[in-house]
Amino acid sequence: MMGEEHVRPVSPRSGDVRLGTGPYLVESTVKESTMRRRELLAGVGASLLGASVFPWRWVAADQTKRQRVLYFTRNVGYYHSVVARSNDELSHSERILVELGKQHGFDVECTKDGRVFDDDLERYGVIAFYTNGDLTEPNPRNDPPMTAAGKQRLLDAIAAGKSFVGLHSTCNSWATPGPADEPNEQIDPFLQMLGGEFVAHGPQQKAVMRVTSPEFPGLQGLGDSFELLEEWYAMKNFARDLHVILVQETAGMQGDCYQRPPFPSTWARMHGKGRVYFNSMAHREDVWETDPFQQTLLGGMAWALGNVDADVTPNIRQVTPHAWQLKG
Repeated sequence: MMGEEHVRPVSPRSGDVRLGTGPYLVESTVKESTMRRRELLAGVGASLLGASVFPWRWVAADQTKRQRVLYFTRNVGYYHSVVARSNDELSHSERILVELGKQHGFDVECTKDGRVFDDDLERYGVIAFYTNGDLTEPNPRNDPPMTAAGKQRLLDAIAAGKSFVGLHSTCNSWATPGPADEPNEQIDPFLQMLGGEFVAHGPQQKAVMRVTSPEFPGLQGLGDSFELLEEWYAMKNFARDLHVILVQETAGMQGDCYQRPPFPSTWARMHGKGRVYFNSMAHREDVWETDPFQQTLLGGMAWALGNVDADVTPNIRQVTPHAWQLKG
């Protein structure tokens, strides 16, 4: 872990961070927090603390009680390096999200234990996923799976008003059976809630993200577009009510899965009464360490938590009229 964090067991309902299958509370003093920030700056070179060219756009809640984020990172199949733990220490993305929470005044509870969805979900302001595969199935790391009832409780909670944030491979959770490069009519309820599904990805490369909702939280200052080296997902089965925030510009990209018209990459939508935000970035360690990813993530989380409102009128037909065309 970064700095001199001390970890002690606590009850599941009061834990800010879960390590392995047990709940833990990460304690830190102001001095230790400063030490961690210095180490993080030295380690990544870029400024995690806001000196990068893109300003953060976090909006705090208008309340005294700290908001809590559940960050669930169970992978089934390929285990992404940014969510993989070593020696039961927090993963790269977990450490960064916890640090962002400390800076901006929200608590982050990290877990790979799918049984958390059988417990009380009301204590979380937003539930964030970095997952893949059928999360009710076992995985090689023996992370406890979700139950079918837990999955339904999650979907019911979102429809009733609980907010949800999905990152990167979350769109490959409960994948639709059949050829990946064909659209589907029967889509898993989780992916229906999310608003889109993974198809494939080509080689990591620099690509252009076109900004189509510049007034959405976290987009200010990014201009009309930006370029980033990342692992980019081709996607399908888009919900018709997406409010598209960023568009994957496919012209000039390498890889057969990108030989198609531009399609949504980051979006927001309402699922019943719940706010849903998805960001397809977050594969690479260096993407997690800097803007524009941190900026867009914090803005999306601020919206999902209800700290700020935004116009999420569906615009997918206007900004990506051929999004459902999977081949050029």
